Amino acid sequence: MRSLLIGTGAVALLWTGSAVAQTETEPQEDASARRLESIVVTAQKRAEDVQDVPIAITALSSSTLEKQRVSDVTSLDNLIPGLRIAAADAAANPKIFIRGAGLNDFNPTSSSGVGLYADGVYIGSPLAQFSTFFDLDRVEVLRGPQGTLYGRNTTGGAINVISKRPTFTPEGYASVEAGNFGSVELNAAYGGPIAGDKLAFRIAGQYAEDDGFSTNAITGNKVNNAERYALRGSLLYTPDDLTDILLTVNTFANRGGAVQPKSRQLFPADPSAAGPDGVCAPAFFYSGLCTDAVGFADTDADPYTITSDVEGKDKVDLWSAALTIDREIGDLTLTSITAYQDVERSAHENTDSSPLQMLEAFYNNTQEQFSQELRLASEGERLKWVVGGYYMNDTTTSDSAYDILRLLRPLFITPENPTGASPENSVIYLGYPYTQKTDTYALFGQADYELAPGLIFTAGLRWSADEKSMDYSTIAEGVVPVFSYQADKTFSDWSGKVGLKYDLTDTTNIYASYSRGYKSGGFFGGNADSPEQIAPYENETVNAYEVGSKSDLWDNRLRMNLSGFYYDYQDIQAYSTVERNGLTVQVLDNAASAEMYGAEAEFTVMPIDNLDLSLGLAWLHAEYGEYNSLGDDYSGNQMPQAPEYSLTSRAAYAINTKSGVVITPSVDVSYRSKVYFDSTMRERLSDPELWLIGAELSVMSPDGSIEAGLWGRNLTDEAYLTSANPIDSLGVDLLTYSRPRSAGLFLRYRY
Repeated sequence: MRSLLIGTGAVALLWTGSAVAQTETEPQEDASARRLESIVVTAQKRAEDVQDVPIAITALSSSTLEKQRVSDVTSLDNLIPGLRIAAADAAANPKIFIRGAGLNDFNPTSSSGVGLYADGVYIGSPLAQFSTFFDLDRVEVLRGPQGTLYGRNTTGGAINVISKRPTFTPEGYASVEAGNFGSVELNAAYGGPIAGDKLAFRIAGQYAEDDGFSTNAITGNKVNNAERYALRGSLLYTPDDLTDILLTVNTFANRGGAVQPKSRQLFPADPSAAGPDGVCAPAFFYSGLCTDAVGFADTDADPYTITSDVEGKDKVDLWSAALTIDREIGDLTLTSITAYQDVERSAHENTDSSPLQMLEAFYNNTQEQFSQELRLASEGERLKWVVGGYYMNDTTTSDSAYDILRLLRPLFITPENPTGASPENSVIYLGYPYTQKTDTYALFGQADYELAPGLIFTAGLRWSADEKSMDYSTIAEGVVPVFSYQADKTFSDWSGKVGLKYDLTDTTNIYASYSRGYKSGGFFGGNADSPEQIAPYENETVNAYEVGSKSDLWDNRLRMNLSGFYYDYQDIQAYSTVERNGLTVQVLDNAASAEMYGAEAEFTVMPIDNLDLSLGLAWLHAEYGEYNSLGDDYSGNQMPQAPEYSLTSRAAYAINTKSGVVITPSVDVSYRSKVYFDSTMRERLSDPELWLIGAELSVMSPDGSIEAGLWGRNLTDEAYLTSANPIDSLGVDLLTYSRPRSAGLFLRYRY
């Protein structure tokens, strides 16, 4: 750890120091020359230039989000160094990882180590995290534990999604995109004053659909299709110069198809097809010589051709409201954020992705959340501070079930057993209804004090507590109780931060920090075959050390941000699936420890007025320490969704024509090294290194009001995995593939 941090710090100092020295001798550029975009963020609960924040943070502006086609949370994948986002569901349960810290569990009672916030409101439910990505002002990605101002469940970092606010000047836009697979996306927003400079409004909406990019060989239908709607309305009331009151109401609906993964059979039907581990060897995966537990073999290796007897829907309905009040009281600012959210999900999924009734899932979940945050802040010349309190009440319910081996029921039908259920042979319909209630409390404070000119000391502390209760049952055939579990427990801990930042020049600073983060323990909320699986797991904690530098050089035409980090994780919460007594069971428990360290570099440069270049690099070492789960030893394994190397880059060149029309071709390239999708580090549950290429050609009118063009994503048509879920006991892997090559047209109008 020490050598990594010292080495990174030395590189930052030498590099930035050398660049500063060179810049001071260069002549000043023309005053009319373009400069790097300055983005104001609220990562520390106050408005600051992103370059002044002593945190490894990447901010994406509205224009960048538009150019990169960010329309949901998974669209951020491959855009930011160290950030990985994937989902095996159509519009719920994203798996978010920053620097390898996150959680693979898809069950709605679990919390990722990366907190997602929409306009200052914590979105705790993974059912609701797809709903807010439209009409955005910016997205802020904070890497590393945010132990003070964000607190619990941010051991990996935080993502702040900030929507556009109402303005007192009329403005709006509309856009339409159309592409292959019958894809259409419409976005529009309009706002302006209602009553002078006192009351303003904004309304924004999004609609997206496509026909699907996979084909069901059984029916001939297109599957993995999308259909979603979103609407947001905002009112801004400013009764005087000291008060802002913002009311926002959101609604979101998903009506697309359930994700249809590609199935891969594992049981060798012939000894020649067996690999060293006894399961199907890779060369025989689609040979017909390997089957699942009921004898089915998929012989079509095309990742976008599936064989399914069920084409279910994944329905999500959400509405939320938030009231934010900012009031200046002398030199102080009082902020209140009151929020409510209600979300429901109903999904019918052919989990085995085969034409036989081996395994089907029925996910029925609801989540209701109320939260209240109060903050008091002051910004003096040498001392800036914020103190606050937080409360959240969350109720999560499930009425989900698995239908297992239904096709075998005729074998067990008797006059005494007309349904054909046979629990001893795993032929059964298992429901697992539960209700989890959570009350969260927190007190926090952070202060920044200027010890000497340019030298700022930061200290923050937060205490959080989660009172959780779980009422869980497993019920066979809808009526027969198997077991029940009721318990309640309080999980509490301290988190916080100390750090130093020093301004080498007006545009270059270096920083070092120590942060302690924790993620609340809880109760497992997936399908369980014994009460022991539901028993509470403990808090996850991390001690994080980081050094870095931020520089705007070359007359603000070159931006260079460097960071190095070391994490000492204890009791890390890890999700895995293991085979026990002939069944695949889900397990969420505490691994003993994990060690993670790495470095990141981000560069943005405008070498000439019309050329924009950016490059992001990340190196990550993330592996478990001691980790044993139900007798399986994963110690020393690489952690899931933690590639050793990753790269993001973009180049855009604006061509100014004599008529005033601006033509801008752009290309973006990303890379990541090999990833594993679970803790076992099995080769078949991994994806090799990956390069992705996207491009756009836009034409903009002289006044900037109209823009049209062409776009393309995954231009080399890579069929790469976003998740791989094993069901070893049934002899099948479920493989979720990315969208293949996509291309289309767009038209935008700005008012």
